[in-house]
Amino acid sequence: MSRAITGTAIGNVMEWFDFGVYGYIATTIAQVFYPGNSVSAVHLIATFGTLAAAFVVRPLGGMIFGPLGDRIGRKRVLVMTILMMTFGTTMSGLLPGYSAIGIWAPILLVVARVFQGLSTGGEFVGAMTYLVEQAPDRKRGMLVGFLPLGNLIGFVAAGFLVTGLEAWLPNDAWLAWGWRVPLLLAAPLGLIALYMRLRLGESPAFTQAHQDAEAEEGGRERFRHTVVEQWRPMLICAALVLTSQVADFMVTGYLPTYLKTIVHVAETPALVMIVATLAVLMATIVFVAKLSDRIGVKPIMRTGCGLLIVASIPAFLLMRFGGGYPVIFIGVLLIGLMELCFDSTTPSALPALFPTRVRYGALAISYNLSISTVGGVTPLIAQALISATGNEMVPAYMLMFAGVVGVVTLLFTPEVAGKPLPGSGPAVETEEEARALAFDSG
Repeated sequence: MSRAITGTAIGNVMEWFDFGVYGYIATTIAQVFYPGNSVSAVHLIATFGTLAAAFVVRPLGGMIFGPLGDRIGRKRVLVMTILMMTFGTTMSGLLPGYSAIGIWAPILLVVARVFQGLSTGGEFVGAMTYLVEQAPDRKRGMLVGFLPLGNLIGFVAAGFLVTGLEAWLPNDAWLAWGWRVPLLLAAPLGLIALYMRLRLGESPAFTQAHQDAEAEEGGRERFRHTVVEQWRPMLICAALVLTSQVADFMVTGYLPTYLKTIVHVAETPALVMIVATLAVLMATIVFVAKLSDRIGVKPIMRTGCGLLIVASIPAFLLMRFGGGYPVIFIGVLLIGLMELCFDSTTPSALPALFPTRVRYGALAISYNLSISTVGGVTPLIAQALISATGNEMVPAYMLMFAGVVGVVTLLFTPEVAGKPLPGSGPAVETEEEARALAFDSG
C-alpha cells in the first residue's frame, strides 16, 4: 500500500503543482504572453481561457486513456500520462513571450496546455481507480485520502515557491525568467514519478477481471458496456464532480486573482491566505477521509453541500468588506472547508460507483466531461460574469448553485463506504478478516 500510495500520489502532486503555479502567476502570464504591459480584465480572461483549453481536451484524454486502462492495465496508462504531463508543463516553462515571437507565444502556450490537458484526462482518474482497487474495503476512504493530500501538497508547494520567488526577485527579473522556474521543475519531478510508477505492480482487481474476461470486445460492445450500461452512475459521478470542482477551482484557480483585483489585497498576502487555507486542509483531509470509513461518504458530502448553499455569500462578504487580513482570511477558509468535504470523499467514492471491467473508462469519461464543462472553466466563467455584470458576488452564486446540484444528486447516490467494489469480491486487510468473512458467509 505504501508503494501504491506514493506511486500514484506523486502524479497528483505534479498535476496540482502545475495548475497551482499557473493560477498563482496568472497576472504574470497575461503580461508575458499577451500584448501590452498592463493587466486588464481582457488579459485575465485570455489567460484563464488558455488554462481552460487544457480542460476542454480533458474529455478526449479521458476517452482515450480510460478505456485503454480497462484494456491494457492501470499501471501502463499511468506511466503514459506522467510522461505526457511532464512534457507539457516543461514546454510551458521554455516558451518565449509575446515580445519575442508575437502571436505565436499565446498559440504555443495553448498547445502546451492542450498537451498537459490530454494527460490529466487519464491521470487523476487512473490514480483513483488504481488505489481504490488496492485498498481494503474498511479503510478505503482513509488510504485513498492520500491522493487529495498529494493534490494539496502540490498546490501548497507551488504557492510557497511562487511567493518566495516573487518576494526575492526584482520585478524585472521575475518577468524575464523567474516565473519559468516553477514550471521547469516539472522535468526532475517527472523523472522521479516515472521511476516510482515503473516499480508499481498491476491492480489485482484488474488482473482478475482481465483473466475472467471473454474474448476481446469490438468497439461497439465496449461502448455499450462502458457507457450505455453505466449511464446512471455516470450521471451521478458527473453531478458530484460538478459540485466538488466548482468549490475546488474557486479556491485554487480564481481566489488568488479575486483577492488581488477585486478585494485589492497585495499579491504576497493574497497568496499567503490561499496557502494557509490549503495547509489547514492538508492537516485535516486524511482524518476526514478516515471518518468517512466510519460514518459514510454521504453525510460528509451533505455537509459540504449545506456549506456551499448557506455560507458562500457570508464568505465573499467577509472577503470584500472585512477590512483586515484576519477577517478576509476567515472568508477564504470558509470556502476551503467546503472544498474539504468533497476532496476527502470523492476519490474513494466515485470509482466505487462502477464495476471493475469498465471502471477506468466510465469514470474517466464522466469525470472529465464534468470537470471540463464546469469545474475547470470556473475561473474563466467567474471573471467573465463579473466583467459583464459588474456584480462582484457572482462567485458566491456559482457556489450556491453547485451546492443545490449536490443536494439533489445525493438523493440518488448509493452509500459505497465499507462495501465491496462492484465486480470484485470483498477486499480485506488481514487473513483473519478473510477467514471471519468466509465463516460469516458460509
